[in-house]
Amino acid sequence: MNQTDIRGKFIWHELMTPNTQGAVNFYARVLPWSSEDSTVPGYTLCLSGRWSVAGLMRQPDAAREQRTPPNWLVYLGASDVDATAEAAQRLGGKLLKAPTDIPGIGRFAVLSDPQGAAFAVFAPAMPTPGGAQTEPAGHFSWHELATLDPQGALAFYAQLFGWTRGPVHEMGAGGRYQVIEHAGMPIGGMYVMQDPSKPPHWLSYVQVRSLDETITAVRAYGGRVALEPHVVPGGDRVAHILDPQGGAIALHERSSAAPGAGTTPLATRSRRPARPRKAPTTTAPAKKSAGTAGKSSVRKAPAKKAARRTTAARTKTPSKRSTARPIARAAERRSATRKSAAKRRPARKQHAAKPTSRGSTAHKTAVNKRPGGKRPAGKAKATIRRARARARRGLLRL
Repeated sequence: MNQTDIRGKFIWHELMTPNTQGAVNFYARVLPWSSEDSTVPGYTLCLSGRWSVAGLMRQPDAAREQRTPPNWLVYLGASDVDATAEAAQRLGGKLLKAPTDIPGIGRFAVLSDPQGAAFAVFAPAMPTPGGAQTEPAGHFSWHELATLDPQGALAFYAQLFGWTRGPVHEMGAGGRYQVIEHAGMPIGGMYVMQDPSKPPHWLSYVQVRSLDETITAVRAYGGRVALEPHVVPGGDRVAHILDPQGGAIALHERSSAAPGAGTTPLATRSRRPARPRKAPTTTAPAKKSAGTAGKSSVRKAPAKKAARRTTAARTKTPSKRSTARPIARAAERRSATRKSAAKRRPARKQHAAKPTSRGSTAHKTAVNKRPGGKRPAGKAKATIRRARARARRGLLRL
């Protein structure tokens, strides 16, 4: 990133605090930051991964005597610090610290806008690294100006850094929230401060992975929550905190529905939540509303039917309709053959039944063939006696 590209961008953040080591310990436990000493004596760097994101230094004695609370100072990029400082004063701003060189690092100056909010301009000696970070957690993602005159402040920064007016959000009793843009991208917002006892100031937001877990850590390590977590337009969640020394900073958790680089706590770009994909089902493959698995099973259904028809054709199993007619015809042919054979056979002679004597084998067989296999009783016995009597008379005559 060259010097021209950094104009109007938030490129550095610095905390002035009465207890540098206490602040370093707090932020290392609350945010995904680590720390290391810099080449400047008494200046500590805060790193997110391998990127330097902020610096901590001891608050000047004069500020401590005036009981000035610890504060974070934002640094805006400038291609020419001296020219930018002069332009700021012409537009109604004030010069708080004259342009100064930091050997091997760059040149900076501290200013205030017409409403009194302090900021610094910085021109690095070496080109700053560009491109999106692979892990945005731990980096500054939004900047907010609480001021007495948002319209006047926007006109000042627009002429100084080329910022443009973005969308406006209505906050009810809190007034209107003016989004500011740089090169077509939202970078922060301005609003009328509700507490006139506090001076106008910039508030920086640090992105975190889990806002709830960070808030728990803030309370556990001596910090305070100035504004409880809440949802802002766009679906993101934010909260304001104070470190143990009183330094104010904000936390920002991106919405899971629309993650990605370039989103901001109050971004107005449409965020259409991703449509949830339906899980593939195997119990109802024929439904069109199923996922990918359902569609594939619908296409395979005709193939299964064709396989069944092929198997039936191979086995050549006849149906009921195809087998009934040949069987009936065969039965008719057998019946006709039997009738013709019966006509050709001579009729059998009918022989008179010979009387059987009681007790003979023929008599026992005849009796056993009767219904039930028992000898008859009653009238049947009388009939048998008469038949036997007639047989005896015939024998006597002989």
